[in-house]
Amino acid sequence: MKLSCCQWGLDEGVGPMRYWHRFRKTRIPESESLFSLAKLGFAHVDICPKMLRSSGARSALADLGMDVCCLSLSHEAPPNSAFDSDDDKWVDPIENHTRQGIEHAAQLGASCAYVVPPKPKDQNTLPILSQRYKQLAELGRSKGIKIAIEHFPGTVLPTVRSTLKFIEKVGHPNLYLLFDIGHAQMSNEDPADVLPIAGDRLAYIHLDDNDGQGDLHLALTEGIQTKESLSTFFSVTRDIGYTGPFSLEMHSTLPNPLEAIRSSKAIVEDCW
Repeated sequence: MKLSCCQWGLDEGVGPMRYWHRFRKTRIPESESLFSLAKLGFAHVDICPKMLRSSGARSALADLGMDVCCLSLSHEAPPNSAFDSDDDKWVDPIENHTRQGIEHAAQLGASCAYVVPPKPKDQNTLPILSQRYKQLAELGRSKGIKIAIEHFPGTVLPTVRSTLKFIEKVGHPNLYLLFDIGHAQMSNEDPADVLPIAGDRLAYIHLDDNDGQGDLHLALTEGIQTKESLSTFFSVTRDIGYTGPFSLEMHSTLPNPLEAIRSSKAIVEDCW
């Protein structure tokens, strides 16, 4: 199993300074969060577009023997921008943002980058979104990066099934699914039912927990999951022949995100 961790879960660090970083919307030095993850035994990380831009952060990554697994293209997107628009003043900022993110991912040796769909509008914007994502998929193909879509309740692609149907309709060979087990819990979709449908379109898996309603990104088994349900989930991924990465995505505002990541890693290793 290739297990990664979303580095932004440690953006605020630990201790009283967490509230300062939250208030200022700043992150702790990346070398600190990388060291913390390396100390837990992680060799792979997922990042946001603005991460690992400095030579110091990249040196820390190399010194710790770590690599970048995936990049979240929708993180840190410019305000007042949208893919599902026919107005260039809305589209250009986010297109530049995602293009730079894909190029950054390629430079760092990542294998995958993903987008989160927009929220629904009054009119059907899926045809416009289809063209935008097809262009992203083609750019990713030229850089050797798989482009995935994360199904997300409350967006225009709220379920695994709707996302897979959309990917099939777009028809680009470099457009994939990022499966988030927490989002599937919110949309009441059983992995045993939907993952076999994904087939070779499944490129990445996020691991987190919640109460079945909110996107809480709790530590594993801190919500509605059990070790038994996770063991069954991993059996499903083996049965369908999935050999791609898994990534822990804990929320930075949890009471103790580092402990949440540590305990979740131990649970994954036990259940796997």
